[in-house]
Amino acid sequence: MTQPNLRCAQGPLSRFLARCKGLRNDRGQAQVELAVVFAFLGLPILLGTAQMAILVYDSIEVTNAADAGATYGMTTTVHMAASTVIATAARSEAPDFPGTTLTVTSTYYWACSNTIAGPYPITEYTGVNGSTNAAKVCPSGVNHPVPFVQVQTSATVTPFVHLPGLAKTFTINGSALQEVQQ
Repeated sequence: MTQPNLRCAQGPLSRFLARCKGLRNDRGQAQVELAVVFAFLGLPILLGTAQMAILVYDSIEVTNAADAGATYGMTTTVHMAASTVIATAARSEAPDFPGTTLTVTSTYYWACSNTIAGPYPITEYTGVNGSTNAAKVCPSGVNHPVPFVQVQTSATVTPFVHLPGLAKTFTINGSALQEVQQ
């Protein structure tokens, strides 16, 4: 006697379950879990990393702008007083902040030193900002006035993705201090 064909005797559900019998193990489960977790956590982490990279880049650009302005101002004592030209030099170094979106403030002052060559043991910051005779600024016994120029830059950055609980804008500051050549 021959055995009947079992495939034909089974119903459609039994045939489907027989085909899916190989899917009952755990292979591939980790990949599915990784895809689900990445969909909920990966995109916010990726966007947050991109936003931080942009903020770091902008911070470097604002600091480099301050350094460019101070580098121009340190060339001569005449240049250290030219605040509009220092601001132009700083803004030309920051092309991502067009027009007046980059705030530039430059000041210069005299410090007094006991020695004529650096490194300077600075004894006093006078805070004199102007064309004051530097020899009159330093106290007696300290006869080496040293001019300095300081440039501070500031810019406001709006992130491309706003997350609740975080600031809508960030203010980035840069500062540079240079000794003026004499």
